[in-house]
Amino acid sequence: MRCPFCGNVDTQVKDSRPAEDHVAIRRRRFCPACGGRFTTYERVQLRDLVVIKANGRREEFDRDKLERSVRIAMQKRPIEPERIDQMVSGIVRRLESMGETDIPSKVIGEIVMETLARIDTVAYVRFASVYKNFQAADDFERFVDELRPETAAEER
Repeated sequence: MRCPFCGNVDTQVKDSRPAEDHVAIRRRRFCPACGGRFTTYERVQLRDLVVIKANGRREEFDRDKLERSVRIAMQKRPIEPERIDQMVSGIVRRLESMGETDIPSKVIGEIVMETLARIDTVAYVRFASVYKNFQAADDFERFVDELRPETAAEER
């Protein structure tokens, strides 16, 4: 593993331990050339996934991009970082186990929304506002009204 500080290719593993509920390995590394310390994560990748965008463009699936969007939706919510890591790992495993290498972005978005809805409704609405491309406050209102139980809608 190349040192991110000096570029030395001869780094040493100082500690390895399971991470993300035993679906990854966290490795603490040390660079003898510059003395830098850094952490890497090793995960199993069942297959190379390709995302088919709405406009038909194809791009390689990027776990980090998925994780960033979930973390933005979960920002300032009372959710443990480890729980977010587990959620992202679960989504990736689900995508990999679908049997297809080409996955429409709509499918990924729906899986993320389904998962967020079970964990935190505020994060769910935040993600949906970007995913569904809300343009006005009315869009939010209609979406939130759909989340409310029927009795709450009837009381208005």
